[in-house]
Amino acid sequence: MVPSPLALLLALGAAATALAEPLRFVDCGSIDGSIQEVNVSPCPTQPCLLHKGTSYSINVTFASKIESQGSKARVYGEMLHVDVPFPIPEPDGCKSGIQCPIQKGHSYSYLNKLPVKSEYPSIKLIVKWELVDDQDQLLFCWKIPVQITS
Repeated sequence: MVPSPLALLLALGAAATALAEPLRFVDCGSIDGSIQEVNVSPCPTQPCLLHKGTSYSINVTFASKIESQGSKARVYGEMLHVDVPFPIPEPDGCKSGIQCPIQKGHSYSYLNKLPVKSEYPSIKLIVKWELVDDQDQLLFCWKIPVQITS
């Protein structure tokens, strides 16, 4: 029996959904927004194994409690309670899936990439991802444990 195209599509959709399972995260002080879901893909288990030389997709669904003309992301690797800035290719939230200006009461999907450079050390740490509004207040802040590996 040959599977129908619909059955194949459903199977592929189920497989893709399994890779983008919502993560357990710690909210680290979202003030001007509330996080609904955080996805890192691929990250089927936690801590997320981040392979050097690979880029990971970040998708955060959040609701804004304020209005803001723009937003800016800041990413850190937290080691021994010290935040080490982690560069990302596009810090502007308005170029990362968010329709600006940001409206109070609206939900947004923030999309970005997390590149893991080959020269990074193999280490366990906490990724801390912030998105701030015009007033430098946190639209969202979340943390997840990761392990950088070869």
